[in-house]
This record gives sequence, C-alpha cells and structure tokens, in this order.
Amino acid sequence: MTAFDWQRMLLGDVPLLFLGEVAVRALFAFVVVFVFLKVSGRRGIRQLSLFELVVILTLGSAAGDVSFYDDVPLLPVAMVFVTLLVLYRATVMTMRHSERFSDWMEGKPVTIIKDGLYELNSLDHLNISSDEFFMELRQQGVEHLGQVRLGILETDGDMSLYFFAAPDMKPGLSVLPGEHRSEYQQVPEAGTYACVRCGHTQPMSSGQQASCPRCKQRTWSPALSHERLR
Repeated sequence: MTAFDWQRMLLGDVPLLFLGEVAVRALFAFVVVFVFLKVSGRRGIRQLSLFELVVILTLGSAAGDVSFYDDVPLLPVAMVFVTLLVLYRATVMTMRHSERFSDWMEGKPVTIIKDGLYELNSLDHLNISSDEFFMELRQQGVEHLGQVRLGILETDGDMSLYFFAAPDMKPGLSVLPGEHRSEYQQVPEAGTYACVRCGHTQPMSSGQQASCPRCKQRTWSPALSHERLR
C-alpha cells in the first residue's frame, strides 16, 4: 500500500463518476424521508412521538445506506418506505380507536408542578435530572416554583406551564443554578424557606433544623418571591 495515495484516500476503489451516482442516491434518500414527513402530517421533529421517531430513524438508516453503498439497490429502500408508511398508518388508526393502546404507544401528559409544588409521584418516575428540569423551567422564564400554578410534561417532551396571576403568586423554591441558590440543613437566619426536594415552603427561625412535612427532606433553600417578568 502506498502512503498518501490520493485515489485511495478520496475515492477508494470506485471511479470518479461514482460521485454522480452518490448525488442521485442522496437525492433519492432525501425525497423518501421528506415524503414520509409530509404524508405523516408532521411539521417538525419537536412534534414527533417516540413511535414516530423510531420510524424516522429506521427510514434514515436505510436512506443512509443507499446513499453511500454501491451494492445497495434503490427499490428495496423504496419497499422499506412503503412498509414503514403502512405500519405508521395502521398504528395511528389503532391509536384512534383504542385509548389504552394510544397511551401505551405515546404515553400520557404528566403533571409535574401543581400550586407551586413538585408532584413527587410524577418526578420519581421521570428519567430527568434536577439540573435538566431546572434548565427547562428557566428557559420559560421561571425563577421559582411559586410563580407556577400548573406544569405539565407533554408526550413530546415539551413542558407546558401555567402561571399564577401576580396577586396570587406565592414564595417558592428557586430554580436558579447552584451558585445562585444557597442550601442549608440549619438555616442561618429567620425567614421563609423551601424544601429542595418538593418545594414546600414554611417560615423558619434562625438556627432551626427541620424535616419537610411533605417529603421528609432536611435540606432547605431561601424561598424567592419575585414576580415573573414577561
């Protein structure tokens, strides 16, 4: 083998004209995936359910193979497309007629915040870290849980938030990063503190230690009461 063989490095064993075939194959793969998205009626990836994402990844894998490998013919990829489309249509039709099947395939929206408090049963079953969860809240303009009347995690992973009106807002647990949020097991001064696990707030006196009556956690953070900026 010759070092720095540009023919081997750039084209391998295929002729230069094969680049034109790759362009045609890539165009074919693009059209197949694009048509599937159009036929399925979705406007973007953020709207894809888990089932639809699996279908797209399967189709994308087949489309990727046909784009680069000269021994992969086009018609089998077209058959993959037809099969996935039929499977998708059949699954959607079944979900329309069976609520139980629909819930199993796509899941249900999950209430994660209610009246400024975490819904612990929901959070315990979600595969999401507190840092990631706080980031999602901050990106929607939330500074503390007392601003949120209701928070719902949708089946597509988006978070829907409904806020208290300013007069009804209450003190709540800060969702700011650690460098902007102090945590104590023995509070340094009197004030209103929030449980770092569930968001429960209560007044505490200087030097007090306490277990949260809601979740038994013993770590507290000063509750914030700032109004939400729109």
